[in-house]
Amino acid sequence: MILESGFAPLIAGVCAGVVLGYVARRRHFCTMTSLERHWYAGDSTGLRTWGLAILAAIVLTQVLIGFGLFDPADSFYTTTSFGWTGAILGGLAFGFGMALVGTCGFGALVRLGGGSLRGLIVVLVLGLSALAAQRGILALGRVAIVDEVAFDFARLGAPDQTLPGLVRALTGLDLGPVVVTAVCLALALWLWRDSSFRHDRGHNLTGLAIGGVIAFGWMATSLIARASFDPVQIESASFVVPPGDLILNAITYTGALPDYGVGVVAGVVIGAAVAAWQRREVRWEACDDARELSRHLLGAVLMGVGGVFSLGCTIGQGISAASLLTISAPVVLLSIGIGARLGLAYILEGSIRHAFTRAERFPAE
Repeated sequence: MILESGFAPLIAGVCAGVVLGYVARRRHFCTMTSLERHWYAGDSTGLRTWGLAILAAIVLTQVLIGFGLFDPADSFYTTTSFGWTGAILGGLAFGFGMALVGTCGFGALVRLGGGSLRGLIVVLVLGLSALAAQRGILALGRVAIVDEVAFDFARLGAPDQTLPGLVRALTGLDLGPVVVTAVCLALALWLWRDSSFRHDRGHNLTGLAIGGVIAFGWMATSLIARASFDPVQIESASFVVPPGDLILNAITYTGALPDYGVGVVAGVVIGAAVAAWQRREVRWEACDDARELSRHLLGAVLMGVGGVFSLGCTIGQGISAASLLTISAPVVLLSIGIGARLGLAYILEGSIRHAFTRAERFPAE
């Protein structure tokens, strides 16, 4: 059976990545662009699309849990240990780096699919930086700054670091369905109170598709893990460590086959390339000068190290972890947002201090 094959995680990941890359390239799904347009153009369409992806991922993931196709306890996002310092500091670093580059790791892969050499540089440096922070010399600092001061939700009697688990620990009642429903309703009310977004079929389908791929990841890796004789990590989409793993798989072979995350990274480039080819957008693009190159290098390092410290990126924590209603997801997202605002203020307004004032808005294109 294909589920028992050692290549099953890779194949499933490539399939998921192709959909993500194609949709993101075709519909211009980009977290950094969404934040920039929200702050400087008063256009929240991109943020609402991202919010819809979170909502769809939550609903579909809860359906999988209900049918016994996925156990959230198998995900490393739901452990009781919450590295709050990493969530804050890592999120800030990731957001600032994202502003310097103009996109996140996922966006860099999408750009790479269209021929962007800047995207290639970002992916390579981000991946190597993530490996250094996860397994290299920088890991010593991560352990001291994050792991050794992490808060253990088990102290509160919580079985994990999810919102339903915390509510159960504090109230003694199993209010999981109520909590999930409340979060979904709040998200839905915010999303569709904007009449233009309600009638925007393209952006609604984009959010639903991306949320669906996140839920697919949980289901696919769970089913493969049950059928495989080899250990399989239960995961969905994330773009911090997997690019580094792809680099390792490309230059070394230790007997272990590429996993789901590596497949997603490769699939995103393929899917984005198909979309770019269809729209005749394939063209080689490089940095204009040394200053731009240095900004991309620094931004990629900040995203790689910050993403490992925070255990995820705009997709990993922003949608994958959020689909499980983890406590870490909103903390990391808020920190990324603050970091991005600081970075944009520095680049576009000349000083970080402008982040603490109202952004000057320009007419939406």
